[in-house]
Amino acid sequence: MFLSKTETLNHEQTAKKIIKCVVWDLDNTLWHGVLLEDDRIFLQNQIIEILQILDERGILQSIASKNEHVKAIDKLQELGLKEYFLYPQINWNSKVSSLQEIAKALNISIDAIAFIDDDTFELEEVKFSLPEVLCINAAKITNLLDMPEMNPRFITEDSKLRRQMYLSDLERQSDEKEFIGTQEEFLATLDMTFTISSAKEADLQRAEELTIRTNQLNTTGYTFSYAELNQFRQSDNHQLLTADLSDKYGSYGKIGLALVECQESFWTIKLLLMSCRVMSRGVGTILLNHLMRLAKKHGVRLRAEFISNHRNRMMYITYKFAGFKEIDTQGNLIILENDLRQISTAPEYVKLEIIDNK
Repeated sequence: MFLSKTETLNHEQTAKKIIKCVVWDLDNTLWHGVLLEDDRIFLQNQIIEILQILDERGILQSIASKNEHVKAIDKLQELGLKEYFLYPQINWNSKVSSLQEIAKALNISIDAIAFIDDDTFELEEVKFSLPEVLCINAAKITNLLDMPEMNPRFITEDSKLRRQMYLSDLERQSDEKEFIGTQEEFLATLDMTFTISSAKEADLQRAEELTIRTNQLNTTGYTFSYAELNQFRQSDNHQLLTADLSDKYGSYGKIGLALVECQESFWTIKLLLMSCRVMSRGVGTILLNHLMRLAKKHGVRLRAEFISNHRNRMMYITYKFAGFKEIDTQGNLIILENDLRQISTAPEYVKLEIIDNK
């Protein structure tokens, strides 16, 4: 049986905490010794294996260390570990400040971060100031890989490539800073291709992951299991669509998902989400406009559900700018509808491909 519009899959939403980034201290945590005091520094037992496995699971990693930046980076380079850490904060600022900077740079919420340190004071300060952060004493890192928070249900191809995708984005950002011209002119140089497809069975692991991991650019926060998504995929009364994005730097992977419930006189968008990694690429409304065109083609009205989670206001604004108007509220559930009189086309700097697998 399919879910009604007022039902959410709380069994997924209240399940284990989802960690997207592990942030490491350096001295007596990642390695034995204090870099600025000891002549000899050597890695903790099994640390290379731990870093590799977290990376393969799609969990990003960074550093928050009170240390001399150049010397620490040189040591990481010498140890062959520098490539694992995105946006490392190696300075004399508070660990709280460093964690906030990392979350901002990665565009993830602070509650998706785990922080590992050997210093009880540092851990307690983070717990006090950022209670959402999962704090782990360095003495327990041998158990790190067994923690439920570090074990995603699926390890998808996108998971395995997640760090590389962020590294590609660093290259994009660097080039954008050096580019002379408007943002739209820069975007036109990227040769972007946005692909919308009917979901295949091979897409469902990543689709489940997206419903669990995506909080900000998510219209309802409904989470669905692989089996439930497979039901929707095969249902004549639903459309389950995925979105991919690529450019000259490489693939962003699967960055969007939409679930539409199709009734005779109207369709309802039950879920629309986009990865935060593409927020600045100017492609956020392409999938929504495609749904509007589909509904108009089938001669039905288009409705949408929205539930605020205090982080996703951008998606409500997206609906309003697209011409959706509120027609009903049911508790915290808002129902909107669009008359489909005006539908925007994809930006000229994006090539749009539509693949109907259904």
